[in-house]
Amino acid sequence: MTVYFEDEAGISFGFHPEEKAEEVIAFVRDHVECPYDIEVSVTLVDTDTIRQVNSQFRQIEKVTDVLSFPMMEYDSPRDFSGQAFQNSLSLSPDTEEMMLGDILLCSEVVKTQAEEYGHSELREFCFLVVHSMLHLFGYDHIQEEDRREMEEEQRKIMNGLGINR
Repeated sequence: MTVYFEDEAGISFGFHPEEKAEEVIAFVRDHVECPYDIEVSVTLVDTDTIRQVNSQFRQIEKVTDVLSFPMMEYDSPRDFSGQAFQNSLSLSPDTEEMMLGDILLCSEVVKTQAEEYGHSELREFCFLVVHSMLHLFGYDHIQEEDRREMEEEQRKIMNGLGINR
């Protein structure tokens, strides 16, 4: 597994974001039973950057907590045998790992949401990485049934990591 990590925001946490991101990414990969070694990019950004990227790619002119950019397509979440997945499967020429996608995480929003929700910054950070990784594995929350399924997976993963509210 390769995690390309970059901190463009330069905001300090009481934990090592790169180490936590790698731990969570590996746990989610194992949870969804991904049969491939994976390559993921994680970038911590400020509110101006995430607002700009959100506007550019989603036409939503506002700050958000995390954006996910999947490289793979799925017929259904974590379906590694489906036609969409097989057609989109792309291996890194450098690592020969599956290029899963990119995560853009807003450090400032991690801090403010942790305070708003009354839990630790560690919990908020890990939750957002879990959420984003599930998007990279084909989960979504647009339809009500899909939202319930994704939330249940998030809950299972967070419990498995031992990170609770």
